[in-house]
Amino acid sequence: MLIGYVSDERYLALCDVALEFVNGQGESVAARSRASGSVHAELAPGEYTVSIQKEGYGQKRVKMAVVEGEVYQFRLLSEKLLGYMWPKCVRSGEKSEFRCHSPTAYKLELFRYGFEREFVRRLGWFDEHGPRAVTQITPDGDYTQTGVEWNKHGFISRVHGQMTEAPERTGLYYMHAANEVGEFFNFPWIVAPKKPTAKAVALMANINWNAYNNFGGRSNYIHADKLPDVPTVNARLELQRYTDTKHHAYAVTDYAPLSFDRPEPISFIDPECEVDGPIEGRQGSHTAPVDWRLLAWLEREGIEHDVYGETQLHEGVLDLDQYDVLLTGAHPEYWSRDMYLNLKDWVFNRGGRLMYLGGNGLNCEVEFLDAGTMKVYNEVCGGTTPAGCESRMHKRLESEANLLGVVYTDAGAMTGAPFRVEDADHWAFAGTGLQNGDIFGEKSQHMRCFGGASGHETDKVSEHSPKNVHRIAKGMNVDDGGADMITYDTKSGGAAFSASSISWNSSLLVDEHVSRITANVARRFIREG
Repeated sequence: MLIGYVSDERYLALCDVALEFVNGQGESVAARSRASGSVHAELAPGEYTVSIQKEGYGQKRVKMAVVEGEVYQFRLLSEKLLGYMWPKCVRSGEKSEFRCHSPTAYKLELFRYGFEREFVRRLGWFDEHGPRAVTQITPDGDYTQTGVEWNKHGFISRVHGQMTEAPERTGLYYMHAANEVGEFFNFPWIVAPKKPTAKAVALMANINWNAYNNFGGRSNYIHADKLPDVPTVNARLELQRYTDTKHHAYAVTDYAPLSFDRPEPISFIDPECEVDGPIEGRQGSHTAPVDWRLLAWLEREGIEHDVYGETQLHEGVLDLDQYDVLLTGAHPEYWSRDMYLNLKDWVFNRGGRLMYLGGNGLNCEVEFLDAGTMKVYNEVCGGTTPAGCESRMHKRLESEANLLGVVYTDAGAMTGAPFRVEDADHWAFAGTGLQNGDIFGEKSQHMRCFGGASGHETDKVSEHSPKNVHRIAKGMNVDDGGADMITYDTKSGGAAFSASSISWNSSLLVDEHVSRITANVARRFIREG
């Protein structure tokens, strides 16, 4: 009879896994998984202790129930160095727990990622007396919903605690982990100030990092609604992303939660890469690695700033009224309703100044079920939705163009191009020497959609934009898909500048005009005195 399936942390089927089922009377039944990951054994319904082993994966022993008609999902974890901080965002002086998985002893060092990688402190070597005592296990089933719960079992000693205190200085920090067999892994830690230290705040798009994190087999792009009943053998032939023409329309009405309590391999930054060098790989150009470049640029330009995670805005840790200007990361796609309405009120009624330095931002509503779990609302724009619906956020609340002045469209997606000046007399171009019709933003670190500062995904003015929105430059992407660079002011003294391109922040450190324009906006938006 079919008992269940065995898969790894990517929900790939594992073949030839050894399993031993022992019932309450001590009777033992052996089984091995088949090519599909399926496990077949003649077992009576009831409780069993199951020992599971496969070379290259951490062995474990679990208790499970065999129930007629139900299929169990066994999960194994690869033997490779991984880790994450929990909580992933804190204030200076608060503590987080480092949660690491390694087949051998490992060491940790803390670095601050600004214009330089600054060594902060060594945390030491970590191991225990028992064999393989610093390996972790993952729960069975779909732990993308519940979290991996590392350090939950076996990490009870206060002497060998895994807690560390956040540095006094705000910023984006990374733990560097290295083990005895030569593996290296690093992972981010966002440290907000205990109290404001500057007039500008840079907001790391950590909700977006989680939406794209597929550790455990799910993200908002892979099995967005739920894990399928059977683990994957060949992704191209089985995943809806590649086989269902409606996948990108998000055609279902309900989506399982996504936990933040997971490692984030997409946030890894190669320790050999230079801050002004190319941003390689598929994900780095719109997640943590490019958000680091924004902070590096702010430091290079001498613009004082505090750093927060988006989740800290949702939680109320970030008080917008303590700041003059908020700068976004490159791809702040997923926001809660409270975040959106708070920011909009700040800009329109409380004099806040917004620098939207990304593309496809505030496009989809998320709900926080608890401090570590989010639910994404991906309903498509269609059906009974009124004509003119522009985004997932629009369907549930309003078009984000009301706040950003622009909204994402598919035109120009996955291309890169420079911008062309449309209003050279605008104050944002002061000191650039640019004239109407001139081209700028040709240089970029963005290696996925290279070609210029307008790219990857781009936003445009719409009928829902504020009536006084003013376009000062336009991206030159194909199919009229270039980003609309805009500004507008509000009656409260607030203002907004939208670069409207995911690729914009990838040009800050390498393109003189992109840097000068952004600096002009930041310095104008920061109030004197």
